[in-house]
Amino acid sequence: MSTLSVTAEKLVVHPHPNADRLELAQVGLYRAVVAKGQFTTGDYALYIPEQAVLPEPLIEELGLTGKLAGSQHNRVKIVRLRGEVSQGIVCRPAALAEVDLAQAQAERTDFAETLGITKWAPPIPTSMSGQVESAPDLLRWIDVENIKRYPEIFEPGEPVVATEKIHGTACLMTYLRDGDRVQVSSKGVGGQSLALVSDERNLYWRAVNHHGLAEAARKLSAALDLARVGFFGEVFGQGVQDLHYGAAAGHDDTLGYALFDIVIDPAPEPVRWLDHAEIGAVLADLGITLPRVPVLYEGPYDAAALLELAEGRETVTGTAANIREGLVVRPATERYAPVLGGRAIGKIVSNAYLLRDGGTEYE
Repeated sequence: MSTLSVTAEKLVVHPHPNADRLELAQVGLYRAVVAKGQFTTGDYALYIPEQAVLPEPLIEELGLTGKLAGSQHNRVKIVRLRGEVSQGIVCRPAALAEVDLAQAQAERTDFAETLGITKWAPPIPTSMSGQVESAPDLLRWIDVENIKRYPEIFEPGEPVVATEKIHGTACLMTYLRDGDRVQVSSKGVGGQSLALVSDERNLYWRAVNHHGLAEAARKLSAALDLARVGFFGEVFGQGVQDLHYGAAAGHDDTLGYALFDIVIDPAPEPVRWLDHAEIGAVLADLGITLPRVPVLYEGPYDAAALLELAEGRETVTGTAANIREGLVVRPATERYAPVLGGRAIGKIVSNAYLLRDGGTEYE
């Protein structure tokens, strides 16, 4: 899941191919359906992304009463309007009438708090929750932003690796050499520097124990003289999310797991993320076999080609049983991304996934 920011953006406006009274306002690589004539190319307007929860007065002002998602009809979600996908809301709220939106765009001002907009928090099933304890040394997962919102993350032609995005729940495991300790958490709980107390019924602990992740991290720590090792993977299967890839959460041996990231702490040196090739090399050198997310592409960065690749059927099962959730893209060599102010990594979520009926979005 990405962070929530409500920012001013410079628009590019396109005709709507199937509606005389509608147009498409482009922000980054997103396009949102707007009324014809409401904006012109070069205008500045506010962009409210998916997963934003709007207060009732703003919903009424924008004429969206009863039209948004969720039980309270207050959540922004992707929709298809007259055949065109519309992602997010482009608007000029009255509360910002006196604001210089061009300057706000240059300064990357976030208006979420000003407008009372919050981020939607998905529900947490019992199997994914549990007692928690303080874990200040836990290596936390980061928010992965959407490439459609931040197309400048990567340079055209830059060598990248794109892995399949699996619809499950993120599992964080940190091995700490001091005290030979293991901490396990979910993305949301771990984001609060909390770990889940060991429990054989807990989904994340079951995945960690069944796949020997603690022992693998212990080997890695010893071989590279690391103070901490973080494994980040996706736990999936029937009973976790609506897309299950032929796995099932009912028993440990049918519970799906796929590793997608490793971070190391060679203290006193800074914490460092391993790039895709490094992960494969270090696991092979130590004789560690772990299931990993499928690689769908390795080569020069091409936004249009990757947008197309994000659609289609999944490859996890080998039978294309489910739709593809999308891609996670990272440089072949790990680096900093100025536009993100952090690690260069981005995702592309497929339209088919976003528009599916009856989907679950647990943490």
